[in-house]
Amino acid sequence: MTDVPHDDEPRVVLSARGLGKDFSGFTAVNNVNLDVHHARIHALIGPNGAGKTTVFNLLTKFLQPTRGQITLLGTDITKMKPDAVARMGLVRSFQISAVFPHLTVLENVRVALQRPAELHVQFWRSLGALDVLNGRAEVLIDELGLTPWRDVRAADLSYGRKRVLEIATTLALDPQVLLLDEPMAGMGHEDVHTVAEIIREVARHRAVLMVEHNLSVVADICHHVTVLQRGEILAEGDYATVAADPRVRTAYMGTEA
Repeated sequence: MTDVPHDDEPRVVLSARGLGKDFSGFTAVNNVNLDVHHARIHALIGPNGAGKTTVFNLLTKFLQPTRGQITLLGTDITKMKPDAVARMGLVRSFQISAVFPHLTVLENVRVALQRPAELHVQFWRSLGALDVLNGRAEVLIDELGLTPWRDVRAADLSYGRKRVLEIATTLALDPQVLLLDEPMAGMGHEDVHTVAEIIREVARHRAVLMVEHNLSVVADICHHVTVLQRGEILAEGDYATVAADPRVRTAYMGTEA
């Protein structure tokens, strides 16, 4: 396991206090407090049904909380809509790849760059107008190791490379906080290592909050871990701390042994 550095605590960029969500009398999330820090990787883990995806949906405003407050970069975003939150710098990837399969790697990244360049609203401009985005797109593609696949259609990429491309398209929005939903799901060992290193590099300049089932990856790259069970926080701290907690072992394996 690679040691994760613990230097001076950076600033909090995304925060939740007393976060709760009820569905027709069923409490899916209850009293969750969360602080996500700049230039840190924060993992949200827990057994199936623990409420991880619901918390993600609440933070990104795909769901409105029943209780609690969410703050992004010092601004209360509790009642904001998802598009407004995204424009503030909170960007999410999904477990299912969301790239355009019939576009090349370069074309996918150029499409993603249209919003920060405000070309997405200039529908009267020719396709050639997107050429102004090539420089930034090339930089992103190179940073994520996708240059050899620059002109390859997304449909023809390996599963792991599609996930890397998805990260590239989210980075095109220049997020302050990047939320990754099971980025390693379905990957082989080699792809897992590649994507883990990319996430580590991405987090040098922004906060990353990730839901992830691969605990080896969590142990290797994450600075802080929050464990959920039945919609509530069971334990939190660095990986060594939560892994040593008998309540966490019970939650995952059904026995303290």
